[in-house]
Amino acid sequence: GPGESLIVSHDLPVVARVTEASPGSPYLAMVLTLDLGIVRSLYDQVGEADAQIGRASALDVNKTGAALVDALGRYMALADQPIEAKVMAPLIRKEIHFRLLMAPHGAMLRNLLWRNSHASRISRAIGRIRRDFRLPLVVAELADAAGMSASSFHQHFKAITATTPLQYQKDLRLMEARRLLSGGSHSVSAAAFEVGYESPTQFSREYARKFGASPRRDVGKVLVAV
Repeated sequence: GPGESLIVSHDLPVVARVTEASPGSPYLAMVLTLDLGIVRSLYDQVGEADAQIGRASALDVNKTGAALVDALGRYMALADQPIEAKVMAPLIRKEIHFRLLMAPHGAMLRNLLWRNSHASRISRAIGRIRRDFRLPLVVAELADAAGMSASSFHQHFKAITATTPLQYQKDLRLMEARRLLSGGSHSVSAAAFEVGYESPTQFSREYARKFGASPRRDVGKVLVAV
């Protein structure tokens, strides 16, 4: 909503849409990709902050503090000042990361300060799932790579992402299939096989359950307009 900021600490497969906008009152938002390297570079300064205080969520929203709004404004103002941008942009970008870390909805980012925290381990597992989402998923192997038991891995994965590893992979597959179908170059069956499904029937059933309509409806359809 107006004046709010959304922090997404982990790479989540989400579908979003603008619900209120008009020519007279357009929807305007700024998207900034977080740099985990910058986040962790702040460890020496904020590492003593209790990462476990309050609610921690991988996707959280709150009112944007005045200091963060000011930093974002100064960052945007550099767009037409290339010389100043070379010097000031990295500094302001680091300030923005600091403001987000210390924000009420930045608890999960604070958990990522520790490379061996559960949040960091799950983040690495998510990267592996995203890289190999077309392949069969073996949760025990992911848990072993994360240094956790299968039950502990499943528990922490769901606590952080609000879903299970298998459902996470399924969402990735379905969203990629939707992108392929909208391009018009893939049939329903071709898209199903491309993203890792062995059964087009199962694919169509799960696609309809997620998006509310048959995949055939989305063939060649523009799903995102800029």
